[in-house]
Formats: sequence, structure tokens, C-alpha cells
Amino acid sequence: MKTKTYFSVILLFSSLLLSNSLLAQGNGLAGITEATQMITSYFDPASKLIYAIGAVVGLIGGVKIYHKFSSGDPDTSKTAASWFGACIFLIVSATILRSFFL
Repeated sequence: MKTKTYFSVILLFSSLLLSNSLLAQGNGLAGITEATQMITSYFDPASKLIYAIGAVVGLIGGVKIYHKFSSGDPDTSKTAASWFGACIFLIVSATILRSFFL
């Protein structure tokens, strides 16, 4: 029992002495700054991609709504609202993500 206690005390002190030499060099500010710059550089292309996807969704939705309206489908307003809502969601989500992270 006494040897276990002695061994644990030696292990504790040796780990405390060695922990000073294991500290990271510097404060890591350069790495954090570089990572932030890399992440923020992706937002402009990603926002433009989301806007382009929103435009394509809007065009497809417009064609589908026109087809339903021309055929006399009574469900045209529901379809128009859902496609319009999808386009608005894409535009607003891109804008909110950009303003939230930048």
C-alpha cells in the first residue's frame, strides 16, 4: 500500500515538472488569425453561389407556376407561395449567414 502511494506522489511531481516544458510556443494568435481569414474568404463565393441557386430555383418555380396556371389547376396559389418562399429563404439565409459571421 505504501509503495502505491509513493509511486503516485512521484508520478504527480514528475508530471508537474514536465508540464512546463510541454507548453505551446506563443499564444496561437497567428494561427487563429489565419484561420479566421481563411474562413471569411469563403463567404463571398458561397453567398454568390447561394444567390445563383436562388435564381435557378426562382426560374424553375416560375415555369412550373406558369404551367399550372395555364392548365387551370386550382392549386396554383399554394405552389406559387411555396416556390416564392423557397427563393426568399435562400436569399435571406445567405444574407443572415454573411452578416452573422462577418
